[in-house]
Amino acid sequence: MAILKLTDICKDYMQGKEPVRVLKNINLTVDQGEYLAIMGPSGSGKTTLMNLIGCLDVPTSGDYELEGRDLKDLTDDELADIRNKYIGFVFQSFHLLPKMDALDNVALPLLYAGVPQKERRARAEEALKAVDLADRIHFFPNQLSGGQCQRVAIARAMVTKPALLLADEPTGALDTKSGNQIMDIFRQLSNDGMTIIMITHEPDIAACADKTYYILDGELSTSDNRRRGGIDLEA
Repeated sequence: MAILKLTDICKDYMQGKEPVRVLKNINLTVDQGEYLAIMGPSGSGKTTLMNLIGCLDVPTSGDYELEGRDLKDLTDDELADIRNKYIGFVFQSFHLLPKMDALDNVALPLLYAGVPQKERRARAEEALKAVDLADRIHFFPNQLSGGQCQRVAIARAMVTKPALLLADEPTGALDTKSGNQIMDIFRQLSNDGMTIIMITHEPDIAACADKTYYILDGELSTSDNRRRGGIDLEA
């Protein structure tokens, strides 16, 4: 069953008085439980594509369906509701709140969702146990390593049991050992049925996914076009 479907998605930004097309007729269907990586050089459009999939931005044209719902013409509040209910985010720089411990950081999306305190703390603790941080639930971000902070961020992303997990360069700020630990967690989440879309510029990290897409000059392809046009996507 398709979790999301993008049909002829285009995105333009204004450069002075002229529109510049950043995404060009993107077509992508992702089924329940798929684990995808998207690679591309700086300026290729991969972050713009991730923002559109995550309902942080809207396309100039084309159609986006998530869980069978057409997201065209939704208000900002409606898009925020979609993000909270259906999408979990993992970013390169963690985005943890420094004055909250790990438990409260993970529980925050449940607070926004109106979940009662006792339940959200129990669910946050369960999520932290799932990423092997049961002994760090009351540690603050400055008391955790980079890899531990990213595991807290993953627990926060999964605590709402989202239909889709979006990861933007999730290992970019980590050493190799910590990065491998994060990939092990993603593999387990995928094996458990979670749908994952990951942006990365690292071929070894992309290889952890089940399928890799390449984006260059705003065009998406599953073929290996890393040397097309003289641009090396592995650089």
